[in-house]
Amino acid sequence: MPKEKILIVDDEKNIAEALTYALQKQGFRTIVAHDGAKALELARRELPDAILLDWMLPEIEGLEVCRLLKAAPPTARIPIIMITVRSDETDKILGLEMGADDYVTKPFSPREVVARVKAVLRRGAPAAGEADVVEIGQLRADWAKHLITLKGKAVELTSKEFELLRTLIQAKGRVLNREQLLDKVWGYERSLEIETRTVDLHVSQLRRKLKPVADRIVTIKNAGYRFVLDE
Repeated sequence: MPKEKILIVDDEKNIAEALTYALQKQGFRTIVAHDGAKALELARRELPDAILLDWMLPEIEGLEVCRLLKAAPPTARIPIIMITVRSDETDKILGLEMGADDYVTKPFSPREVVARVKAVLRRGAPAAGEADVVEIGQLRADWAKHLITLKGKAVELTSKEFELLRTLIQAKGRVLNREQLLDKVWGYERSLEIETRTVDLHVSQLRRKLKPVADRIVTIKNAGYRFVLDE
């Protein structure tokens, strides 16, 4: 049975080849682009299960590719792992705020990248025993279809907003601090500055998009966030 399809985007062909080999060895299918324009074309046509995206690309830089893909409903929920030589914290924050799901700094081990691909794919899969559909007041969440509706109308969420909402609802009213949300939604720890700016930004965006039920996402001072399931 074929595994998930991964789009590899890097203008350095030796890096793209190394990643292709490592992923195919684990049973993944791969497609490759060497510039931003081709990456957008392949992502929109092939709808891969995950994307490894270099920051510095010809034609269109990776950060803009990420922004465009996360802004379009057909590709918004595809996990994107940024791969770059940029290690500055500000750059990482910028990439995350554009919707990147993970961040790997060059030089890296192909095995590490494969592990991160598996991690983002696991985070997007339904949990064992999880109900496919959850209805809470005016909100209806179909996890299997990645579909959120309010009053019967679809709400477009990015992949991180979708996973954040699912994580809060799955907590069944428990308070989750920022570190827990970072671990469950983003998959690995970050500095306090990135943690605060990233988690709080996504909660704010989620509240804006889910305005009729925004008051269910409650901030618990000095503790974190919880989703109120009951009126």
